[in-house]
Amino acid sequence: MARSPSSPELPASSAPRPSACWPNAFYNNAGIEGDVAPITRYSLEAFRRVLDVNVVGVFLGLKHVLPVMLKQNKGSIINTASIAGLIGSPEIAVYSASKHAVIGLTRSAALECAATNVRVNCVCPGLIDSRMLSAIIQGRNPGNAPTPNEKIVERIPARRLGRASEVASIVAFLASEEASYVSGSAYTVDGGRTAG
Repeated sequence: MARSPSSPELPASSAPRPSACWPNAFYNNAGIEGDVAPITRYSLEAFRRVLDVNVVGVFLGLKHVLPVMLKQNKGSIINTASIAGLIGSPEIAVYSASKHAVIGLTRSAALECAATNVRVNCVCPGLIDSRMLSAIIQGRNPGNAPTPNEKIVERIPARRLGRASEVASIVAFLASEEASYVSGSAYTVDGGRTAG
């Protein structure tokens, strides 16, 4: 019985076929907001926890998926960063630093894969109607009445919060062949928040 060189335990006829089970797209969506506090009150333990999830998690995803995609010479990796990785933001400096790192990892990995058919991009959501946004807003106003939506959206040119489905649409585009010439990009989904 012939053995597959890539899987010595399996007969060649039952070895996995790349098109059948290898990933063509990987959404590397690791992220926690961490504590909402100024740097001077941030503990090293809390700092490391955010970096472990937001940066090490993304790094490990890249480390383990890239070899598979490079072997098949095809694939798209989409990391979740944030507009906090493009601008500073008070009281979430650690989250912001972690998302700056995700953008750096994305661009570096894209350059490492530039001569292949493997693409690496990231999506940078802005203020999205989500549990995370609610936690950040509450953390900035502990014990106070919730901040009215009208006040929150004043800083967004589109004058509304984004929806998770709008982020998902960009991720789906980046995963598709429609984005075959897109790599190393940081796509903002922020209603124009970082435009000016």
